[in-house]
Amino acid sequence: MSLYWRIFLLNAVVLVVATLLLLGPVTVSTPVLFGETLVLIAGLVVMLIANAVLLRIGLAPLARLTQTMVTADLLKPGSRTTVTGHGEIAELTTSFNAMLARLEAERATSSGRALSAQEAERRRIAQELHDEVGQTLTAVLLQLKHAADRAPQPVREDLQQAQETTRAGLDEIRRIARRLRPGVLEELGLYSALRALTAEFATSRLSATAYITPGLPPLSPATELVLYRIAQEGLTNTARHARATRGEVHLRALPDARVGLLVRDNGQGIGVAAEGAGISGMRERALLIGADLDIGQGPHGGTEIRLHVTGNTADDRSQENAR
Repeated sequence: MSLYWRIFLLNAVVLVVATLLLLGPVTVSTPVLFGETLVLIAGLVVMLIANAVLLRIGLAPLARLTQTMVTADLLKPGSRTTVTGHGEIAELTTSFNAMLARLEAERATSSGRALSAQEAERRRIAQELHDEVGQTLTAVLLQLKHAADRAPQPVREDLQQAQETTRAGLDEIRRIARRLRPGVLEELGLYSALRALTAEFATSRLSATAYITPGLPPLSPATELVLYRIAQEGLTNTARHARATRGEVHLRALPDARVGLLVRDNGQGIGVAAEGAGISGMRERALLIGADLDIGQGPHGGTEIRLHVTGNTADDRSQENAR
């Protein structure tokens, strides 16, 4: 039955009941008596309540659909409206669910292409920093050392200071290049890359430690890269915004051949702040491999980032999006 006829019949029922009351024993005098006024007001209230209840029941599926439209987030897939009944509302709900599924698939595909292009650009910039800027600074450092060895004592101290400044700049360039392109991930694997990552973030004010359980199922290079990038983004947020003194990265095997990544700290937590570009990027990377990502407050405060990925599914999804 169409929505038009459902609303029409609901109102028709109320009007028929009102007509039957007029044909019944209820009479109205002129002028209207007090008792008759009470009867009329009571009948009106009953009809309005009945009409409101019937309309709410009839339009309830539209209210659920509206709520889903308001809360739908393509970075948090899986939200669907239950299809109930028949007719136009059921068809509308089914069409919306199909559209949402299509948008989520298209978003995952486009995110995969964008992230692949981003990683390629990261590799290019890191390579140029290493080959061009790094080698230039190395040559400058050697020239400064050669000049310092031949210069008189007053000038030698200035040249040695310039050497230290150049060496510090060279180390910073190498650090940036490592973050742009995690060569250790490609050369030594995910275990060593995560340990090197936590060591890089460890300072006098922040202790960062990696806890890795052996015996993980095989993971594709794309899945390992997503795990590394999410851990990197989580530690970056810990170092910059959390005001934490401890950060941890846990990588362990889960039941059903799944792998779990946990990044947590003892900082101030994310509270009710809106998600920024960093968290949105983590969600897009999780969608790329079909993983479940949950970001929230830990049981003892701070922030916890949990990523659960299934090895075989993740491998297939990553290869499909790469194509």
